[in-house]
Amino acid sequence: MKKQLIAVALLSALGLAGCQSQSVETPKPAPCLAECQSQKFDVVSQGFVDDLWQLSPTWAMYSGFYKYADQLVVPDAQARLAQAQFIAKWRAQLAPFTKAPLTASARIDMALITNLLDKMEWEATRFKSWQWDPSGYNVAGPFATLMNETYADEDTRLRAILGRMELVPEYYQAARNNISDPTLEHTELALLQNQGALTVFSDKMLAMANASGLTPSEKALFETRYFEARQALQSHIGWLETKVAELKRDGARSFRIGESLYEEKFALDIQAGMTAKQLYHKALEDKAVAQKQMVSITKQLWPKYFPNQAMPADSLKAVRTLIDYLSVKHVKRDEFVSEVRKQIPELVQFVNDSKLVTLDPDKPLVVRETPAYMRGFAGASISAPGPYDKNANTYYNVTPLDGMSDEQAESYLREYNHWILQILNIHEAIPGHYTQLVYSNESPSLIKSLFGNGAMVEGWAVYAERVMLEQGYGGFEPELWLMYWKWNLRVITNTIIDYEIQVKGIDEQQAMSLMVDGAFQQQEEAAQKWRRATLSQVQLTSYYAGFREIYDWREEDKARKGEQFDLQRFHETFLSYGSAPVKYIRELML
Repeated sequence: MKKQLIAVALLSALGLAGCQSQSVETPKPAPCLAECQSQKFDVVSQGFVDDLWQLSPTWAMYSGFYKYADQLVVPDAQARLAQAQFIAKWRAQLAPFTKAPLTASARIDMALITNLLDKMEWEATRFKSWQWDPSGYNVAGPFATLMNETYADEDTRLRAILGRMELVPEYYQAARNNISDPTLEHTELALLQNQGALTVFSDKMLAMANASGLTPSEKALFETRYFEARQALQSHIGWLETKVAELKRDGARSFRIGESLYEEKFALDIQAGMTAKQLYHKALEDKAVAQKQMVSITKQLWPKYFPNQAMPADSLKAVRTLIDYLSVKHVKRDEFVSEVRKQIPELVQFVNDSKLVTLDPDKPLVVRETPAYMRGFAGASISAPGPYDKNANTYYNVTPLDGMSDEQAESYLREYNHWILQILNIHEAIPGHYTQLVYSNESPSLIKSLFGNGAMVEGWAVYAERVMLEQGYGGFEPELWLMYWKWNLRVITNTIIDYEIQVKGIDEQQAMSLMVDGAFQQQEEAAQKWRRATLSQVQLTSYYAGFREIYDWREEDKARKGEQFDLQRFHETFLSYGSAPVKYIRELML
């Protein structure tokens, strides 16, 4: 009896016995709340990423994951079926988490994965650019990466090239089978860039293999596949040449996608919490603000540069006159790339001195001439490593002007004059794209680093321009501020022309007038932007959409915190969340 009483007392102490009963109740398991559910979700999301890399080994490579680097996916019906099965599988895997309590960070990762799956399905079944955009087919990029990036020893990389080359002929055959009713503009771009791809499959690649540690049988197979790949590429180039001639003779489908597809693409790509039409109207309002700022600075500077000349009554004409006068100050055409390279250390020094954001000196930034297979779309761009290979080089691609006539080069250099070239380098490099992508790779959330939001990425680069000048870069020189507003007006106009070209159907002459007359751009820059707007959709809106969200959030946070607001802390906290959409970063910071 004594033992029984002791046992009851012990159970009571542990909360396992009732007042009147000696029976033992089985304890109920603790509910799996937000932290617990998020841990389960993290396991599933990692499985998603692992599965995605098998589906898309090229995307994996560009993210710095080389496990499947020797595999080339042939873009045929079987590959599209595999993608559809992938989408269905992961929607089912993620379904249990749609109503589960998750932490804010996990909830945002869930939203990013869901958006990615929706976008994959939309592009394959609704947008169908795989049918009308031949520029989507080019094998060169991954091969160039394997040639140049030292993620592994040379023999390992050559074996990956060897494996990947096997299916190059089948790849291009599938591409030709897919293409039906293409646009002329995308076919011409495909021709240009695939011609550039021949520079990757050069004598250098074969010589590299012959001088390597590959076995004699591997070297023999490498040579066979190398020539087969080159021949397949040359055959595809010939096919594209014929196709371009046919489209010029017989006519081609319009590159314009129309309002419905545009709004759908905008929602998936930008994720801004507003429609494309709403952003377009905001841009029209900000255009007037930027022009007003430029008129004010022109009034300030007019007596300095035109002391004996009355300022025109047409204020926009006065702005154009001053900009044209200042724009003759620019670098020589054969020094364009070297000048970009020279300015980078100066920007680093200013950012460090101003304590805008902490820069990592061990993350290499390499300024290089844009590779031939990448030319024809943008004059300057960043090629950054992914989070798996975060210590690899980031390349700042700058296209030299050797392909331009003297007239074209002079127009281009006036656009990227002494002041605007500095703003371009801020945007692309320090503390713009390069800096943001280094931080993104360090984000504890792999999802937020890998599946970056274009509006956040471009928006940060545009925001970086403003904050550098606000903090005194250039010594508050009014000429620099005038050119800044010209550049910012270009960002705003990007949104306006992209919407009006794709949705409203304006022609080249109308678009050129918006850029040259309304935004003070040089003829060559406007011509290149028209070309870019015919080759892409929505992407040109990402600069303004992201900038507007970031700048507005900073001002809101500054007002909320008052004297406790710290600009460097704001920047580093903002950047720590990878490349997630701004609306989600704001939520996490709050």
